[in-house]
Amino acid sequence: MHPHTPAAEDPGDPKDLVRRGYDALSLRYEEAFGSDTKYRDWLADLRGRLATGSRVLDLGCGNGVPVARDLTAAGHRVLGVDLSEVQVRRARARVPGAEFRRDDITALDFPEGSFDAVLALYSLIHLPLGEQLPLLCRVVRWLRPGGSFLVTVGRDALTGTDEDWLGSGVAMWWSHPDAATSREWLRTAGFEVREERFVPEGNGGHVLFVAARPLG
Repeated sequence: MHPHTPAAEDPGDPKDLVRRGYDALSLRYEEAFGSDTKYRDWLADLRGRLATGSRVLDLGCGNGVPVARDLTAAGHRVLGVDLSEVQVRRARARVPGAEFRRDDITALDFPEGSFDAVLALYSLIHLPLGEQLPLLCRVVRWLRPGGSFLVTVGRDALTGTDEDWLGSGVAMWWSHPDAATSREWLRTAGFEVREERFVPEGNGGHVLFVAARPLG
């Protein structure tokens, strides 16, 4: 997530910039954003829709807290994937009951119907725009019919770099369309959009979509 509007510029390899940023700022990011508090209701709602032992994919899992930790504690089987080696290493130490993989989430593939739920919280917004809809089209296929998808997207269109993210001197990069475009992409991919919620953050915020693969 970004605290202010970054400069619109070409960072070279944006994914490498994102990876290096989270490698460097894993601890600072955890301290700066209250994920435990922010995600509590989201995860409680999701747990209410999952049968015990459900298979969950966390795209951009970070350090495993709170998503993998809470869902694993509730008896679910969680696979977390993140581009940052530091984040994955910390996740493995903090949530030994889950499985974690360091990978580019756009390079993943799974058999159809592999998961009961998929989450992409503050991770889709770090992908180039041209890779976001194709990933959504794969995610809907990875879900079983009726399976849930939680994703956070930008409220307004933005692509750019913050050269001093969290006041650290470390750069970070984001790219996302506005929420209306993301909503249309979800529907184009084949999701049913069940909820749209604005998540205020400082002077701005993001949008949480709760979607599902249709039963039919």
